[in-house]
Amino acid sequence: MYLSDHKYTPLTIHSAVIGDVNGEISAVFGKLGALHAKNNFSFALIVGELFSSSTTEGTSNDEQVDSLLDRQIDVPLPTYFALGKRILPDKVAEKLTSDSGELCNNLFFLGRRTTTKTSEGVKIVALGGAYQSELLDEKTSLNEYSPINTEADVKVLKGANNADIVITSEWPVDIRTGSQVAFPGEETPVAQQSVTDLCSYLKPRYHFSTSNSFFEREPFFHSRGEDESEYRVTRFISLAPYGNPSKQKWIYAFSLDPKADLPTTIPTGVTASPLNFNSKKRKALEADPSSYSRFGNGNGQSQPRRGKKARQPPPTPQQCFFCLSNPNIASHLISSIGEAAYLTTAKGPLTTNDTFPALGFPGHMLIIPLEHSPTLGLIKDVESRQATTSEMHRYRQALYSMIAARSKDAPERQKMGAVTWGDQSSWRHSRTLAVLTCAPRYGDERSGRSCIQGRSRERNISCVSNKYGKR
Repeated sequence: MYLSDHKYTPLTIHSAVIGDVNGEISAVFGKLGALHAKNNFSFALIVGELFSSSTTEGTSNDEQVDSLLDRQIDVPLPTYFALGKRILPDKVAEKLTSDSGELCNNLFFLGRRTTTKTSEGVKIVALGGAYQSELLDEKTSLNEYSPINTEADVKVLKGANNADIVITSEWPVDIRTGSQVAFPGEETPVAQQSVTDLCSYLKPRYHFSTSNSFFEREPFFHSRGEDESEYRVTRFISLAPYGNPSKQKWIYAFSLDPKADLPTTIPTGVTASPLNFNSKKRKALEADPSSYSRFGNGNGQSQPRRGKKARQPPPTPQQCFFCLSNPNIASHLISSIGEAAYLTTAKGPLTTNDTFPALGFPGHMLIIPLEHSPTLGLIKDVESRQATTSEMHRYRQALYSMIAARSKDAPERQKMGAVTWGDQSSWRHSRTLAVLTCAPRYGDERSGRSCIQGRSRERNISCVSNKYGKR
């Protein structure tokens, strides 16, 4: 069957996840039982529709539901099924209510918005149903079986703080951004910003959903908190329906250890999160037809100067060299990612590995805001601007402390002296440049900075020198 190749460790939990069953209950559990006999799964998940729709329900499907309720269909291992976008059959809802969420032996209902912890310690957060911004009828009340979710449900689930697995009926917005994996389906699945917010907040190890075709995105890492030293990585997987004509994967075997240590460096093959950098997009200013422009055409639009090439429009965040949402960003150069800014080494450093042996790497760093803005002053949200400026200053202080510590134990001839700072602003993305300069203690005090400043002038960088700790 469709099993992923994982190298299991003794502490690893083996599980299986299934897409839409669509009423083919007996056949699916039969195949799951055969796979369970070979792989010894701890539990299984059904993240799509377990039952068929009311419009296609017939004698055969009714019989399968009755057989399931009468325990005539064997469920081979503990299985949790999610609420999809369809209304559950009345007899199923009644059974779940009377038996506290247990439909039959080994088959448990996850509910519309639930947080569940398995006996193995795996934390599952499920958000069922289709998103609805507001109820059509104010008197309508949602119950555990209503195939609808709202912002209030997402807010409640955020109280879980974290999760090993997140299950949603709809996709996160922009989940395919930065991915090299093509979606084979003709119709793009419905995506919701509320699902994006939930995944970004809980940062699960796995996020499962369903679609007409199978889709497995490259793993992506979330930005770290101020007090965090590890990276949380999410794998987003969407399952195809059972019995689909193109034979896309409808069942997927996976493994996880809920107590495993998180990576302290970005793993190979992992991309930046496509979910973090789309919540605050600045709206373009509307042109004022009454304003005069020397190079205007009278219709509120500008035209290039005569004899000069028209300037290209600013790059989007997906095209910007400094935005983490760019799929081609050199993530191996990134040293640290904060809440509002990140620290990276420069691609073409002014210094080299041999310039400062005590440092062990070129002392040329960039402190870059996460928000796509040509200058800090153009970040319109005041709180975001203040948070970005504050975090960039903390990165500067951290570099000062690191250099002072490295210099303290270095031989006299390798002691380091100062950091040269330069704020660079452009039509693309604001950033702060940091270049380490040698200590002015011996020989010509200016010789250590002459070559660096010369190369800086060639690149039109304005530099200001500071001793570490003094600003």
